[in-house]
Amino acid sequence: MPVVTPAGATVPGVTHQVADVNGTRLHYVSAGTTGSAILLVHGWPETWWAFHKLIPLLATTHRVFAVDLRGFGDSGTADGDYDDATSAEDLHHLTGQLGAGPVHVLCQDISGGLGFRFAATHPDDVLSLTAVESTLAGYGLESLADVNHGGSWHVGFLAAPGVPEMLLPGHERQLLADWAYPLMTAVEDAVTEADIDEFTRSYARPGGWRGTTGLYQAVFADAGSTRALAEERPLTMPVLTVDAFSAPFTEQTFRQVSAGELTAVRLEGVGHFVAQEAPEALANAVLDFVAHVDNGRRAG
Repeated sequence: MPVVTPAGATVPGVTHQVADVNGTRLHYVSAGTTGSAILLVHGWPETWWAFHKLIPLLATTHRVFAVDLRGFGDSGTADGDYDDATSAEDLHHLTGQLGAGPVHVLCQDISGGLGFRFAATHPDDVLSLTAVESTLAGYGLESLADVNHGGSWHVGFLAAPGVPEMLLPGHERQLLADWAYPLMTAVEDAVTEADIDEFTRSYARPGGWRGTTGLYQAVFADAGSTRALAEERPLTMPVLTVDAFSAPFTEQTFRQVSAGELTAVRLEGVGHFVAQEAPEALANAVLDFVAHVDNGRRAG
């Protein structure tokens, strides 16, 4: 697939590419030349850049891909659907185009929903699923919007049709630098001014909030579909849950939708943005888990 010049920040050893899939154009980066493939899927307010410290740690022994979901980063923002079901199909088509065989998938934050859908509906694409600081619609995600019981205003705000696009342009950096990252990080100086600059760059582009609003609106439009899918097609591949700030939310959620092996890790003293705050600890957990899965496949 075409190699492109990075529009924003990059790191040594990473190649920027684009793929036309499922009616949109996805930007992704790749690194590493050997080992099983790991596909990294960001949450909010992130892009592939959330993994820029994690990628080199994984790429020493694995082929690593980190994607900008549709409507995020440098991926397409044309008119269309931006819900989790559509983005899950994007991952299915992208995996086929990568030619890397089935992949180990890591999702975090709100991308857990589309990661679950991808794994449940296309199990032949997925060797394992790692969920980081995540939950699902129907299993507690909606409760995060309940401000009377510890939820946050931003969940409902980002899901309100037309409201983020009306109020956030021109204020992207204020939202990220003055509210989101200070509130949800615990490791001092883990997220730098340069990191905020990179996230702001992509959110400030035309249509830069479409991916965000699409995923958050999908939470309240779910109408039981995630729970129905989990009951019909529980995950059969190995699952790793990584909890930090929100422990034990991720483990509790994914135990309910998994019919196979589940490994749970909890990182102390780490905030919500695990890949940015504790890349070494996350890499160690993922590499140990992936090695276990790969060794089991070879033995089988």
